[in-house]
Amino acid sequence: MDVAGRLPRLRATLAGAGCEALLVTDLVNIRYLTGFSGSAAHLLVLPDTLVLATDGRYRQQAAEELAAARVEARFVVGTVAAQREGLAPEVRGVGRLGLEAASVTWARQRAFAGEWFPDVDLVPTEGLVEGLRRVKDGGEVARIAEAARIADAALAAVKPLLLDGVTEADFAVALDFEMRRLGAAGVSFDSIVAGGPNGARPHARPSDRPVRPGELVVLDFGALVDGYHSDMTRTVCAGEPASPTLSRMVDVVRESQAAGVAAVRAGATCADVDRTCREVIAGAGWGDAFVHGTGHGVGLLIHEAPWVGATSTDTLAAGHVVTVEPGVYLPDHGGVRIEDTVVVTESGCEPLTHAPKDLVLT
Repeated sequence: MDVAGRLPRLRATLAGAGCEALLVTDLVNIRYLTGFSGSAAHLLVLPDTLVLATDGRYRQQAAEELAAARVEARFVVGTVAAQREGLAPEVRGVGRLGLEAASVTWARQRAFAGEWFPDVDLVPTEGLVEGLRRVKDGGEVARIAEAARIADAALAAVKPLLLDGVTEADFAVALDFEMRRLGAAGVSFDSIVAGGPNGARPHARPSDRPVRPGELVVLDFGALVDGYHSDMTRTVCAGEPASPTLSRMVDVVRESQAAGVAAVRAGATCADVDRTCREVIAGAGWGDAFVHGTGHGVGLLIHEAPWVGATSTDTLAAGHVVTVEPGVYLPDHGGVRIEDTVVVTESGCEPLTHAPKDLVLT
């Protein structure tokens, strides 16, 4: 990843945001700009200088991670008071300092204005780093693809357990463990394993309920690799579905998801992709049973821009990584969701998740 190349692009946005420098406080944005993955930091982006402030736990880690990312910076290491004292002289001559409005509480803003930088005008900014994060470079896509590969392999390894009456909770544990065993740093989110009626709740938590033959099971999970997430959902059935309605639900969602993936390309609006999926499900008479958006961006966060939904104003661009995940949820029957993570190209998209979408497990 060209981490160092992100800073000039950020600096080019500062004047348009009405500031001369930016204090980055969102830890995800700090990682994006520097490679630093610790849990406490301030990053001061000046016109010609970068200053990273953190505490003593991360003295060595910060130096190593920034060196690995080829990012040059000065370091201020110590208590919060020491960081404040170290950063204050750095902003001398700065008239307007940007703050990340989405990550600065009222209390922190008051502290910055009254104690940290009393002689500087503080300017709220929105989405400066997040805007850069939307388009992934090749290294980012490779990390997401590796996370997806691990998730694919983990599902293939543990899927037979569903034929043995395993509980939702035990299957989730097995799936999570397998992703870690295969090299994931962690899971992207709490894995969803929802069988039968539980599947009608889009974000059901795994329970002690055993998976039963003939019912649909929604599996939504992802792996984490070097800070980057994957996201995938498959719906399966232990044996043949117990009713024609279950089979039809899967057929409709599969058709909807395929249509949505086919609609993804640079220049397509996210609202149009959502509409494409929604029209298929509405045509089957289940429009009211598709109760969430069609997808979202994936990267250093499991849910990030762009947003693929009916009210989204986002337009897809080459390098965006998004999910396409329509669903149908019927309390009397269960739920179906099928999801892939794809990278947008000029002419379409390329899937990063490759697990089979076969319904029946035998």
